[in-house]
Amino acid sequence: MAKKAKSRSAAQTAVKKRSGAKSAARSSARKAVKAKARTTTAKSSVKKPARPKQRIAVSHHREEDFKADGLRAYAKYRDLGIADATHGLAQAHVIRLQGPCDPTEVSKLHFHDVEFQMVYVLKGWVKTYMDGQGETLMKEGSAWTQPPKIKHMILDYSDDVELLEVILPAEFKTVELKA
Repeated sequence: MAKKAKSRSAAQTAVKKRSGAKSAARSSARKAVKAKARTTTAKSSVKKPARPKQRIAVSHHREEDFKADGLRAYAKYRDLGIADATHGLAQAHVIRLQGPCDPTEVSKLHFHDVEFQMVYVLKGWVKTYMDGQGETLMKEGSAWTQPPKIKHMILDYSDDVELLEVILPAEFKTVELKA
């Protein structure tokens, strides 16, 4: 009986030692998290330059708003007023690629110097190439993001394709690449 009490006591001591080690590890982890929170709070208290106040932008569909004054000659763009409303923080437009697709004009490898770019297919389809992704067929309802400076190109599209594109910032540089 005494042996059992003694071995139970040794087991309890071992458990307490393990628990103490876990407790110390948890305590160290908590200290690290709290220190990081203090650092983050200190960083966030540094004032960023104030952005101008954004305003509401409302855009209703009107055929006459599609203009051939955008980045590509084979496309018409309908500006949604986001660039003005956000003072250049973002841009959004509906793009109609003019058919039929001419690969000699359309399929040019390039990239955009942007922080964010997202495209959503409203109507039709578009076949794209993105570096690291390869060829992808995007159909009505498909959406994708293009990381900053990713090399890409359009390979083909339907005659009725319409895309919604959102880009940050509103003004950006496009670089055409040699194939």
